[in-house]
Amino acid sequence: MQAADPDSVSWLRFVFASVTVIGLMALLGWGLKYFSMRGWLTPRGSAPQRLKIKATLPVDTRRRLMIAQCDDTEYHLLLGVNGDLVLSSRPALPTPTTEKPPVP
Repeated sequence: MQAADPDSVSWLRFVFASVTVIGLMALLGWGLKYFSMRGWLTPRGSAPQRLKIKATLPVDTRRRLMIAQCDDTEYHLLLGVNGDLVLSSRPALPTPTTEKPPVP
């Protein structure tokens, strides 16, 4: 019976360690995705979000038009590579409700 070659043993250790580490990383990624999709990783009782992105529209390859709402004010922004510009701001419109009025 021949003794194992030291170079082949080190390569086998390297391959086994690499497969183990990549497998553990994949398992961790799957677990984080699984738990975050069920809402188990989000903080409870956090303050309501004050900033909302209502719409975005690409103007060209370098600029984008955005409508953002902060509290009760709506902002129209032009975002670009060289700078950002506030086009206008106004009080936000109330969001329409989808509830039907009661039938008399």
